[in-house]
Amino acid sequence: MLAYLVRRVLWAGVLFLAITAVTYILFFVLPVQQEQNVRRTEAAATDVRQNLNIHGAVYSEYAKFLSHLVHGDLGRSFTNRERVTQIIGDAAPVTVWLIFGGAVLWLLISIPVGILSALRPRSLLDRVTMTFVLIGISAHPLWIGLMLSYFFGYRLHALPIGGYCDLIGPATGCGGPAKWAYHMILPWITFTILFAALYVRMIRANVLETLDADYVQTARAKGASAWRVLRSHVLRNAMLPVVTMLGMDMGVAFGGAVFVETVFGLPGLGQTAVVSLRRQDLPTIMGIVVWSTLAILAFNLVVDLLYAAIDPRVRVITPKSKAASAGQPAGARPASEPAVARSGR
Repeated sequence: MLAYLVRRVLWAGVLFLAITAVTYILFFVLPVQQEQNVRRTEAAATDVRQNLNIHGAVYSEYAKFLSHLVHGDLGRSFTNRERVTQIIGDAAPVTVWLIFGGAVLWLLISIPVGILSALRPRSLLDRVTMTFVLIGISAHPLWIGLMLSYFFGYRLHALPIGGYCDLIGPATGCGGPAKWAYHMILPWITFTILFAALYVRMIRANVLETLDADYVQTARAKGASAWRVLRSHVLRNAMLPVVTMLGMDMGVAFGGAVFVETVFGLPGLGQTAVVSLRRQDLPTIMGIVVWSTLAILAFNLVVDLLYAAIDPRVRVITPKSKAASAGQPAGARPASEPAVARSGR
């Protein structure tokens, strides 16, 4: 498992270098001009590389950027001269709680609904579920958020339309776990409608396919109860793709957070990125890209390790064990074969 973890960390490091290098070239090396107001009716355009003191070769400047990044220095914002690390530190918890809370909610809804829909195909529940899936897949998160704000916030006055309250240590009067959760309900529901439809359809298809597998039919023929077959044979195998899909959807969730935060006025990374793009605040945008890349790579690493732990069918074959198994008869299994799994992706 240690060797597998080292390989995954190295691969994540390669991806991080590739993403940050391309982003650095696009933002800071290509000629980019920043408009500066000289008078009320005049404006002067200056190259942002002068403000950032970028005059050397691409590789040397990128090496300096990585050196500053290792020491936690992402520069300062063009607009308010605030440290980019402080801006991200204030906005990142909002986005993290938005995505994490939405993921928990859509899994709590999609897993039981998908299983029940698969156990009773073509029933009333299955037809209603498939209608919901069609709406959820087709609708845009911006439209979903606006509709939820209109009905539950404007018409019914049941939930707040927008705003954010701090969970711990509020700087304003709005804070605490109760008010924080109260203001996050509609954003979480928006994420749930968007992703639960995909997961319900996938879980339903996986359970239906697993129910017809030979090992499930064998377990039933041996007299196993329906609950034991469902728990030990069907769900354990049908839920494996959910883990893989959850890891890939984290990147999609970061993109969807831009629309959700815009609709509900949440001061997260998405809203900060939109404001920075309007103001051409390149250091802040670069910092958001770096932080989002690290977060997505870290989550995918955790998902890969989790997949390796719960799926014993996929194993890492080291060169030594491969050579040992090659000299044994067909079907024989070497006693020293490591029980370390590898992600199937």
